[in-house]
Amino acid sequence: MTTSPSSERLDVRKTYKLYLGGAFPRSESGRTYAVHGADGRALAQAAKASRKDARDAVVAARAAFSRWSAATAYNRGQVLYRVAEMLEGRTAQLAELVAQAEGVEDATARAQVAAAVDRWVWYAGWTDKIAQVAGNANPVAGPFFNLSVPEPTGVVAVLAPQRSSLLGLTSVVAPVVATGCTCVVVTSYERPLPAVALGEVLATSDVPGGVVNLLTGSAAELGPWLASHRDVDALDLAGAAGLSDPTWGDLEAAAAETLTRVVRPAELPDGEEPDWTAVPDPRRMLRFMETKTVWHPKGR
Repeated sequence: MTTSPSSERLDVRKTYKLYLGGAFPRSESGRTYAVHGADGRALAQAAKASRKDARDAVVAARAAFSRWSAATAYNRGQVLYRVAEMLEGRTAQLAELVAQAEGVEDATARAQVAAAVDRWVWYAGWTDKIAQVAGNANPVAGPFFNLSVPEPTGVVAVLAPQRSSLLGLTSVVAPVVATGCTCVVVTSYERPLPAVALGEVLATSDVPGGVVNLLTGSAAELGPWLASHRDVDALDLAGAAGLSDPTWGDLEAAAAETLTRVVRPAELPDGEEPDWTAVPDPRRMLRFMETKTVWHPKGR
């Protein structure tokens, strides 16, 4: 049996959407932009998030915060481990996306996917231990217990790394949700497809909607608005290292106006990003936590 030219299949052209509140809406602006691989080949269209989308994402993250932060640390660890399981099952697809985005060999891309899976497992293990390591029973005079305990700070806006499309993204998202915070993430502008795939994993895992919200679009456009948003409690500028207009210092200044805590990008020359393959520092989680001290009388 031969196949006639008229029966040949056409390419299914993809336009990827945002991931907000556990759903996949289009940008309210209707804007999209072309995503190209490292070799210049057109791969897909991605939604270009607007300020309205960013505002909706903050609302979704705030709504999810009370439930996620109230979940037991052990339960959060189980959820993060489930994300790792789901990522592991999609290794082939993710490796292809990373290879296309970053222009690396398949073996390198697979190594990055494996490292990203391991990182979710690593942070899953920390969820019920960070309070033990960073908390303390303080010596006080009098019949009282005095305990200092780190607690999640709230909604975190994250500018994801621009070059490390999956491992770097995981390295900035996982520590935020491990602590019980929720987040609004602006993905890499030129390499968003691995983040889109991560959103699909999150939607089909046990992560409640709104805990992670992914915006494909421009960090230069969305960053200033998120930095000055009064319902954002912390700002991770990992992906702002190479921004020139605005600079990460401008974003830091905007965040200061609303007393938003800031995690500065690594200060490497020429806007380089850190080596995300290095073993992460658990102290990164504490950037998104606040230490609270409680008193309780003994014997009552």
